[in-house]
Amino acid sequence: GIEGTISAGVRVLHLRRSRYIGLTKTHLQHVLTAAAINLIRLGAWFAGTPLARTRQSAFTKLMMAPVPA
Repeated sequence: GIEGTISAGVRVLHLRRSRYIGLTKTHLQHVLTAAAINLIRLGAWFAGTPLARTRQSAFTKLMMAPVPA
């Protein structure tokens, strides 16, 4: 979800701090960063990179376990 997108933006594109001072320039940086994230995702999709598997909670694993008869 959105947490993964923000995490990728922070790790790959250094989204934690703005490089500019001023609302207009900061907004432009955010728009360009969003476009860059989309291009990175498109490149991964065209390359056929598989998505990461999501974590399953202990409760979900318990519910999926076979029931002893």
